[in-house]
Amino acid sequence: MSALTELYQEVENCRDCELAGYRTRVVPGEGPEDAELLFIGEAPGWYEDQQGRPFVGPAGAFLNHLLDLISLTRSQIYIANVIKCRPPQNRDPLPAEIQACHKWLDRQIDIIHPRMIITLGRYSLARYFPNETISKVHGRARKIGDTICYPMYHPAAALHQGALRQTIEDDMLRIPQLLAQNETIAVAEIEPEPQQLDLF
Repeated sequence: MSALTELYQEVENCRDCELAGYRTRVVPGEGPEDAELLFIGEAPGWYEDQQGRPFVGPAGAFLNHLLDLISLTRSQIYIANVIKCRPPQNRDPLPAEIQACHKWLDRQIDIIHPRMIITLGRYSLARYFPNETISKVHGRARKIGDTICYPMYHPAAALHQGALRQTIEDDMLRIPQLLAQNETIAVAEIEPEPQQLDLF
């Protein structure tokens, strides 16, 4: 049994917060254990809750388009969320829920050990870029340890604000260049701590 498969079984049995009582299916994440790129979103939505897979709704369709821009497919990357169960009515995750799920994401990152982590939206941003806002730091990479951390708007932002679509596409197109320039990316001066921010 692979380390990720074992982890998925543990997540399936998780009852560490009240979301366990609302979910249809747990959405632990998916992708190869040796993925170079790890995308971290916010939380499962209705489609994800039904299928047990991340980013399968409209935002997922846009993410697929973004991957196509840099000649990648879903099978080549790993996709996870900050929390693994859908909040009722797709509300924002609560601090206690994020904290309860923190260990699962930590373990996924340890197992996969990606070259680059791409944060999608404010909640995964807060994990690596505390006290920052997406409008300020999107598209600006930092190194934390030996991993490139790269903040982007959540794909859903383009669905709500069409003007952001080009910005998100431009940020995505920088990823291959950043991987090639790995050694020149500045190391973050602060250690990340999980926090919440107030922008999409």
